[in-house]
Amino acid sequence: MNDIRQILQDFKNDTISIDEAYLRLKEKPFEDIGYAKVDLHRKLRQGVSEVIYGAGKTPAQIAGIIDVMRSHNQKTILITRLSQDSHAELLKLGCHVQYYPEARAGVYGPIPEPQGKGFIVVATGGTSDIPVAEEAALTAEVLGNRVRRLYDVGVAGLHRVLSRIDDIMSASVIIAVAGMEGALASVLGGLADCPVIAVPTSVGYGASFGGVSALLAMLNSCASGVSVVNIDNGFGAGYLAGMINRLRIEGENS
Repeated sequence: MNDIRQILQDFKNDTISIDEAYLRLKEKPFEDIGYAKVDLHRKLRQGVSEVIYGAGKTPAQIAGIIDVMRSHNQKTILITRLSQDSHAELLKLGCHVQYYPEARAGVYGPIPEPQGKGFIVVATGGTSDIPVAEEAALTAEVLGNRVRRLYDVGVAGLHRVLSRIDDIMSASVIIAVAGMEGALASVLGGLADCPVIAVPTSVGYGASFGGVSALLAMLNSCASGVSVVNIDNGFGAGYLAGMINRLRIEGENS
Protein backbone atom coordinates (compact mmCIF):
# COMPACT_ATOMS: atom_id res chain seq x y z
CA MET A 1 0.00 0.00 0.00
CA ASN A 2 3.00 2.31 0.38
CA ASP A 3 3.31 2.52 -3.42
CA ILE A 4 -0.31 3.64 -3.78
CA ARG A 5 0.28 6.27 -1.10
CA GLN A 6 3.41 7.43 -2.95
CA ILE A 7 1.51 7.74 -6.24
CA LEU A 8 -1.15 9.85 -4.55
CA GLN A 9 1.51 11.96 -2.84
CA ASP A 10 3.33 12.51 -6.14
CA PHE A 11 0.07 13.65 -7.72
CA LYS A 12 -0.62 15.97 -4.79
CA ASN A 13 2.87 17.46 -5.15
CA ASP A 14 2.36 17.93 -8.93
CA THR A 15 5.31 15.69 -9.77
CA ILE A 16 3.06 13.46 -11.90
CA SER A 17 -0.11 14.24 -13.84
CA ILE A 18 -3.51 12.72 -13.16
CA ASP A 19 -3.14 10.66 -16.34
CA GLU A 20 0.23 9.29 -15.18
CA ALA A 21 -1.20 8.41 -11.76
CA TYR A 22 -4.19 6.71 -13.40
CA LEU A 23 -1.91 4.73 -15.72
CA ARG A 24 0.22 3.44 -12.83
CA LEU A 25 -2.84 2.33 -10.89
CA LYS A 26 -4.64 0.65 -13.78
CA GLU A 27 -1.72 -1.41 -15.12
CA LYS A 28 -2.92 -5.00 -15.44
CA PRO A 29 -2.41 -6.92 -12.20
CA PHE A 30 -0.55 -9.87 -13.73
CA GLU A 31 1.15 -11.00 -16.91
CA ASP A 32 0.40 -14.44 -18.32
CA ILE A 33 3.51 -16.00 -19.87
CA GLY A 34 2.04 -19.48 -20.27
CA TYR A 35 3.82 -21.36 -17.51
CA ALA A 36 3.34 -18.56 -14.96
CA LYS A 37 1.05 -15.64 -14.19
CA VAL A 38 3.43 -13.06 -12.77
CA ASP A 39 1.77 -10.98 -10.04
CA LEU A 40 2.60 -7.35 -10.85
CA HIS A 41 0.36 -5.76 -8.21
CA ARG A 42 1.65 -7.64 -5.18
CA LYS A 43 3.84 -4.74 -4.08
CA LEU A 44 0.83 -2.42 -4.27
CA ARG A 45 -1.23 -4.83 -2.16
CA GLN A 46 1.37 -6.10 0.31
CA GLY A 47 4.33 -3.76 0.12
CA VAL A 48 6.63 -6.49 -1.22
CA SER A 49 6.97 -7.72 -4.79
CA GLU A 50 6.50 -11.35 -5.77
CA VAL A 51 9.24 -13.79 -4.72
CA ILE A 52 10.20 -16.65 -7.05
CA TYR A 53 10.17 -20.16 -5.57
CA GLY A 54 12.99 -21.80 -7.51
CA ALA A 55 12.47 -25.50 -6.72
CA GLY A 56 10.67 -27.31 -9.52
CA LYS A 57 11.16 -24.52 -12.05
CA THR A 58 13.58 -24.76 -14.93
CA PRO A 59 16.28 -22.07 -15.24
CA ALA A 60 14.56 -20.84 -18.43
CA GLN A 61 11.27 -20.42 -16.56
CA ILE A 62 12.98 -18.54 -13.73
CA ALA A 63 14.75 -16.27 -16.23
CA GLY A 64 11.45 -15.60 -18.01
CA ILE A 65 9.74 -14.56 -14.77
CA ILE A 66 12.68 -12.31 -13.89
CA ASP A 67 12.48 -10.65 -17.32
CA VAL A 68 8.80 -9.80 -16.77
CA MET A 69 9.47 -8.41 -13.30
CA ARG A 70 12.43 -6.38 -14.58
CA SER A 71 10.32 -4.92 -17.39
CA HIS A 72 7.93 -3.61 -14.71
CA ASN A 73 10.71 -1.83 -12.81
CA GLN A 74 11.32 -4.44 -10.13
CA LYS A 75 14.95 -3.78 -9.18
CA THR A 76 15.52 -6.54 -6.60
CA ILE A 77 14.16 -10.08 -7.03
CA LEU A 78 14.56 -12.94 -4.56
CA ILE A 79 14.66 -16.55 -5.78
CA THR A 80 14.33 -19.07 -2.94
CA ARG A 81 15.31 -22.77 -2.97
CA LEU A 82 17.61 -22.24 -5.93
CA SER A 83 20.12 -25.01 -6.62
CA GLN A 84 23.70 -24.35 -7.64
CA ASP A 85 23.12 -26.15 -10.95
CA SER A 86 20.12 -23.92 -11.74
CA HIS A 87 22.15 -20.85 -10.82
CA ALA A 88 24.92 -21.90 -13.21
CA GLU A 89 22.35 -22.31 -15.99
CA LEU A 90 20.87 -18.88 -15.23
CA LEU A 91 24.30 -17.32 -15.70
CA LYS A 92 24.62 -19.09 -19.06
CA LEU A 93 21.27 -17.57 -20.04
CA GLY A 94 22.63 -14.10 -19.28
CA CYS A 95 20.60 -13.74 -16.10
CA HIS A 96 23.07 -12.32 -13.59
CA VAL A 97 21.76 -13.61 -10.29
CA GLN A 98 23.96 -13.44 -7.19
CA TYR A 99 23.98 -16.83 -5.45
CA TYR A 100 23.99 -17.36 -1.69
CA PRO A 101 24.81 -21.06 -1.18
CA GLU A 102 24.13 -21.21 2.58
CA ALA A 103 20.66 -19.74 2.06
CA ARG A 104 20.10 -21.83 -1.09
CA ALA A 105 18.79 -18.66 -2.70
CA GLY A 106 19.62 -16.12 -5.36
CA VAL A 107 19.08 -12.39 -5.67
CA TYR A 108 18.76 -10.46 -8.88
CA GLY A 109 19.72 -6.81 -8.42
CA PRO A 110 21.00 -4.95 -5.36
CA ILE A 111 20.03 -5.71 -1.78
CA PRO A 112 18.51 -2.46 -0.51
CA GLU A 113 19.96 -0.42 2.33
CA PRO A 114 18.28 -1.17 5.68
CA GLN A 115 15.51 1.20 6.73
CA GLY A 116 14.85 2.61 10.20
CA LYS A 117 16.55 1.88 13.49
CA GLY A 118 15.03 -1.50 14.27
CA PHE A 119 16.73 -4.81 13.59
CA ILE A 120 15.85 -8.49 13.38
CA VAL A 121 17.80 -11.12 15.31
CA VAL A 122 18.15 -14.52 13.64
CA ALA A 123 19.30 -17.13 16.15
CA THR A 124 20.01 -20.83 15.69
CA GLY A 125 20.22 -23.69 18.13
CA GLY A 126 23.15 -25.23 16.25
CA THR A 127 25.39 -24.87 13.21
CA SER A 128 23.28 -27.44 11.32
CA ASP A 129 20.33 -25.00 11.43
CA ILE A 130 22.24 -22.29 9.56
CA PRO A 131 20.87 -23.03 6.03
CA VAL A 132 17.31 -22.36 7.20
CA ALA A 133 18.47 -19.36 9.24
CA GLU A 134 20.32 -17.89 6.25
CA GLU A 135 17.19 -18.20 4.13
CA ALA A 136 15.35 -16.21 6.81
CA ALA A 137 18.13 -13.64 7.18
CA LEU A 138 18.57 -13.09 3.44
CA THR A 139 14.82 -12.74 2.96
CA ALA A 140 14.66 -10.10 5.68
CA GLU A 141 17.64 -8.23 4.18
CA VAL A 142 16.13 -8.24 0.69
CA LEU A 143 13.02 -6.66 2.24
CA GLY A 144 15.15 -3.80 3.57
CA ASN A 145 15.77 -4.91 7.16
CA ARG A 146 18.87 -4.84 9.32
CA VAL A 147 19.74 -8.35 10.57
CA ARG A 148 21.97 -9.60 13.38
CA ARG A 149 22.93 -13.27 13.35
CA LEU A 150 23.36 -15.26 16.56
CA TYR A 151 24.38 -18.75 15.47
CA ASP A 152 24.96 -21.88 17.55
CA VAL A 153 23.43 -20.51 20.77
CA GLY A 154 21.27 -23.50 21.67
CA VAL A 155 20.15 -24.65 25.10
CA ALA A 156 22.90 -27.27 25.39
CA GLY A 157 25.10 -24.31 26.41
CA LEU A 158 22.76 -21.62 27.73
CA HIS A 159 25.63 -19.24 28.53
CA ARG A 160 26.10 -18.72 24.78
CA VAL A 161 22.72 -17.08 24.29
CA LEU A 162 22.95 -15.17 27.58
CA SER A 163 26.21 -13.60 26.37
CA ARG A 164 24.15 -11.83 23.66
CA ILE A 165 21.38 -10.61 25.93
CA ASP A 166 21.76 -6.99 24.76
CA ASP A 167 20.95 -7.96 21.16
CA ILE A 168 18.02 -10.08 22.32
CA MET A 169 16.53 -7.36 24.51
CA SER A 170 16.86 -4.61 21.90
CA ALA A 171 15.59 -6.51 18.82
CA SER A 172 12.37 -5.57 17.02
CA VAL A 173 11.72 -9.21 16.11
CA ILE A 174 13.54 -12.47 16.82
CA ILE A 175 13.61 -15.52 14.56
CA ALA A 176 14.49 -18.67 16.53
CA VAL A 177 15.65 -21.50 14.26
CA ALA A 178 16.11 -24.90 15.92
CA GLY A 179 15.71 -28.62 15.40
CA MET A 180 16.03 -31.44 17.95
CA GLU A 181 13.57 -30.54 20.74
CA GLY A 182 13.13 -26.93 19.57
CA ALA A 183 13.66 -25.42 23.02
CA LEU A 184 15.45 -22.27 21.81
CA ALA A 185 12.18 -20.53 20.94
CA SER A 186 10.85 -20.84 24.50
CA VAL A 187 14.12 -19.57 25.98
CA LEU A 188 14.18 -16.52 23.74
CA GLY A 189 10.46 -15.94 24.22
CA GLY A 190 11.06 -15.83 27.97
CA LEU A 191 13.84 -13.24 27.63
CA ALA A 192 12.63 -10.85 24.93
CA ASP A 193 9.96 -8.15 24.89
CA CYS A 194 9.39 -8.47 21.13
CA PRO A 195 7.64 -11.07 18.93
CA VAL A 196 9.51 -14.35 18.48
CA ILE A 197 9.01 -16.32 15.26
CA ALA A 198 9.95 -19.97 15.78
CA VAL A 199 11.22 -22.04 12.86
CA PRO A 200 11.45 -25.80 13.48
CA THR A 201 14.08 -27.50 11.36
CA SER A 202 14.38 -31.08 10.17
CA VAL A 203 17.71 -31.40 12.02
CA GLY A 204 17.85 -34.20 14.58
CA TYR A 205 17.93 -37.93 15.20
CA GLY A 206 15.19 -40.44 14.43
CA ALA A 207 12.69 -39.48 17.13
CA SER A 208 12.73 -35.87 15.94
CA PHE A 209 10.62 -37.16 13.00
CA GLY A 210 12.11 -34.77 10.47
CA GLY A 211 11.29 -31.67 12.51
CA VAL A 212 7.86 -32.69 13.80
CA SER A 213 9.12 -32.90 17.40
CA ALA A 214 10.52 -29.36 17.23
CA LEU A 215 7.32 -28.14 15.55
CA LEU A 216 5.09 -29.57 18.29
CA ALA A 217 7.39 -28.28 21.05
CA MET A 218 7.35 -24.77 19.59
CA LEU A 219 3.57 -24.86 19.17
CA ASN A 220 3.32 -25.81 22.86
CA SER A 221 5.75 -23.14 24.06
CA CYS A 222 4.81 -21.72 27.46
CA ALA A 223 6.49 -18.40 26.59
CA SER A 224 4.06 -15.72 25.46
CA GLY A 225 4.60 -13.97 22.14
CA VAL A 226 5.94 -17.00 20.25
CA SER A 227 4.46 -17.82 16.84
CA VAL A 228 5.50 -20.74 14.65
CA VAL A 229 5.99 -21.26 10.90
CA ASN A 230 6.33 -24.55 9.06
CA ILE A 231 9.31 -26.90 9.22
CA ASP A 232 12.40 -25.45 7.46
CA ASN A 233 10.39 -22.39 6.35
CA GLY A 234 13.10 -19.77 6.74
CA PHE A 235 11.56 -17.69 3.98
CA GLY A 236 8.20 -17.46 5.74
CA ALA A 237 9.87 -16.41 8.99
CA GLY A 238 12.04 -13.77 7.30
CA TYR A 239 9.07 -12.37 5.40
CA LEU A 240 6.87 -12.15 8.51
CA ALA A 241 9.68 -10.61 10.56
CA GLY A 242 10.17 -8.01 7.84
CA MET A 243 6.48 -7.09 7.94
CA ILE A 244 6.58 -6.69 11.73
CA ASN A 245 9.74 -4.59 11.61
CA ARG A 246 8.25 -2.42 8.86
CA LEU A 247 5.34 -1.56 11.16
CA ARG A 248 7.85 -0.33 13.73
CA ILE A 249 9.69 1.72 11.09
CA GLU A 250 6.42 3.29 9.92
CA GLY A 251 5.62 4.07 13.57
CA GLU A 252 9.00 5.82 13.94
CA ASN A 253 8.34 7.92 10.85
CA SER A 254 4.74 8.88 11.65
